[in-house]
Amino acid sequence: MRLLAISGSLRAASSNTRVIEALARLAPAGVAVEVYRGLGELPHFNPDLEDSLPATVADLRRRVGEADGLVICSPEYAHGVAGTMKNALDWLVPSLEFPQTPVALINASPRARHAIAHMRETLLTMSARIVDDACVEIDLGGRPLSAEEIAADGRIGPDLKAALAAFADAIAAFGPRTLD
Repeated sequence: MRLLAISGSLRAASSNTRVIEALARLAPAGVAVEVYRGLGELPHFNPDLEDSLPATVADLRRRVGEADGLVICSPEYAHGVAGTMKNALDWLVPSLEFPQTPVALINASPRARHAIAHMRETLLTMSARIVDDACVEIDLGGRPLSAEEIAADGRIGPDLKAALAAFADAIAAFGPRTLD
């Protein structure tokens, strides 16, 4: 099983990115987590480009289509979804690859409540299959932890590992994606 993990932050020292990097270390047997690193390369969403799709957008869509599920960990900015993350989602709206994609959301900041709600609404509108049992809120406590430290943390690591296992189980139960 292949999961695509996206951090909605472009910061070099992003805790959201470190969380999704930790997922690869925590994935159960038979589950591979690929960290998507092209978020900053996506052009601003423009539906006029659909007929001559930029290569970076085509690559994102291909990766989403090839993945069995999508994990998103994104910061909140001004009580909303980070612009780079929303831009990526906007590029996925018209794609044939996205509908019925299983999605797990990770909230890396307990204070961030608005963005996760907005992202959930956007994803449901896009026909995502949000797996509630795989959505998790973790608290890094403002600590600048590395991916290795997050995975090894006795409180955070088990929560992420349980979320990944629940996600893999749900994806297996869903069976192959189909467009209805």
